[in-house]
Amino acid sequence: MFVLPFRVYSMAIAYKKQIDNDTAFAIWKIEEEADDLYNQLQLNEEEKAYYEQLSAGKRSLHWLGTRVLLRRMLNTDEYIDCKVDQHGKPYLINLPYHISLSHSFEYAAVMISKKHYVGIDIEQVKQKVERIAHKFMRKEEMVFVTDPDKIKKLYVCWCAKEAVYKCYGQKEVSFVNHIRLEKFELQNEGIVDAQLIKEPVNIKYQVGYMQFKDYMVGYVKGL
Repeated sequence: MFVLPFRVYSMAIAYKKQIDNDTAFAIWKIEEEADDLYNQLQLNEEEKAYYEQLSAGKRSLHWLGTRVLLRRMLNTDEYIDCKVDQHGKPYLINLPYHISLSHSFEYAAVMISKKHYVGIDIEQVKQKVERIAHKFMRKEEMVFVTDPDKIKKLYVCWCAKEAVYKCYGQKEVSFVNHIRLEKFELQNEGIVDAQLIKEPVNIKYQVGYMQFKDYMVGYVKGL
């Protein structure tokens, strides 16, 4: 059985969840300075150059934070060769894991699996999501996203669709046209049935979601 080796480190693991014997995710509150994070990583010259191009502040902290958390989850002192493919999906060259990375404000999230494609998304819950709901919600889905807790339900839908998108790992997927969600009842932690339909692809997913402080998290494992 694969169990996350969460040891005592300086970084603050805020939450961890074992999905199955081979799959898990963790959430980490980013409290360190950029230099502290940078010094915990092994970076090649290409990665160092990419980091130097990032603007200071949250963008650089997020990039560093997800990779430090990934290193902690993989529990290795080896160099982690993490690349991004032509679709923007991160993958590992030298270690036998599928991975997914996410971040929002002060938190980073990483999901890993030895056997399954994975997708994770974390988002801080804010009222403004209602203004852009038409960009990711089908009319049929808006019917069951009603008050009370409409904002939280919209974030469940966004995180679920984003997790499916990351798990599938291909560009040119429309959240409105290609990813469909079934009706669900909002809970602190639950499951949303989803389906990605884009000819010739038709894949069903069970997407987990959870409310974490003032954030929403969606996570899924594929085939």
